[in-house]
Amino acid sequence: MGAGRDHGHPHHHGDERRTLAAAVVVGSFMLVEAVGGWLAGSLALLADAGHMLTDTAALALAWFGFRIARRPPDRARTYGFGRVRVLVAFVNGLTLLAICVWIVIEAVRRLAAPVEVLAGWMLAVAVAGLVVNVVAFVLLHGADRANLNIRGALLHVIGDLLGSVAAIAAALVIMVSGWTPIDPLLSLLVAALILVSAFRLVRDSGHILLEGAPANLDVEEIRSDLERAIPEIENVHHLHAWSVTEDTPMVTLHARTAGDVPPDLVTRRVRERLAERFDVDHVTVQVEHDACAGPVSRLTG
Repeated sequence: MGAGRDHGHPHHHGDERRTLAAAVVVGSFMLVEAVGGWLAGSLALLADAGHMLTDTAALALAWFGFRIARRPPDRARTYGFGRVRVLVAFVNGLTLLAICVWIVIEAVRRLAAPVEVLAGWMLAVAVAGLVVNVVAFVLLHGADRANLNIRGALLHVIGDLLGSVAAIAAALVIMVSGWTPIDPLLSLLVAALILVSAFRLVRDSGHILLEGAPANLDVEEIRSDLERAIPEIENVHHLHAWSVTEDTPMVTLHARTAGDVPPDLVTRRVRERLAERFDVDHVTVQVEHDACAGPVSRLTG
C-alpha cells in the first residue's frame, strides 16, 4: 500500500526560460572570445572561450532537461522524466572536470614555452566577456539554485566569469610589466576553483543516480521514530530512502503490526508521520501481521 502527493513546480518554467536566455547570451559571445584569444595569443581567453563553448552546450542541455522533464510518465518510465535534470547535471559536472584537465595541460605547456600575448586586445575582449558573463549570471541567479540542473548551469557561468576576471588581471599585468607567465598561472587558479565546484556537482548528482539516501534523511532515525510514535507498529524493516530528483524524496518500508490492526490505519499514520516529521510525501508502506516473507538484510532488517 502506498501513495504520494505529486507536487507541481511552476517555477521550473521560469528556470527553463532563464536557462535558454543564458545559453543564447553565452553562445553569442563565445565565437568572439575564441577569435580574440587566438589573435591575442592568450591562453586565459582561449580557455575561457573553450569553457564558453561547453557552457553553451551545457546550458542547452539544461534547457532540454527542463523540457523533457515535463513529459508525463509512461509505461516504460513510470516515475516520469524528472531525473533527466539530474542526469544533465551529472554530465555538466563531468564536462567541467574535463575542461579543468585541458586548462592545466595547456597552462603547463605555456609555462614551459611562453608565447607573445597582445595585452591590449586581450583586455578589450576580456572586459566584453565579463559583461556577457555577468548578464548570464544574473539570469540564472534568480532561478531555483537547489535544483541540480540550475546548479550545473550556474557553475559553468561562474567558471566563465572567473575566467574573464583572470584574463583581465593577466592583461593588466602584461601591459604593466610584460610578464606573460601570469596568463597561464591565472588560468591554473581558475581551473582549481572550477574543479572544487565540479567535483561537488558530480558527487551530488551521482549520489541521486545511485539511489543514495537524501542527505537530510537518516533511515535509522526514521525507523526508530515510527516504532516509537505509532503504537500499532511492532517493528519497521526493509526501509529504503532515495530521491527521484533533488526535491522528490521517496521512502518504502515494511511495517509489522501487533494483533488485528487495520492495514489502512497503519498506512495512513505512517504517511502522516513521515510528512509531518520528515517532510516526505512519496511513501509506500507494506503492512504485515506475520513474519516478513522477504529476506531481511543487515542494513534494512
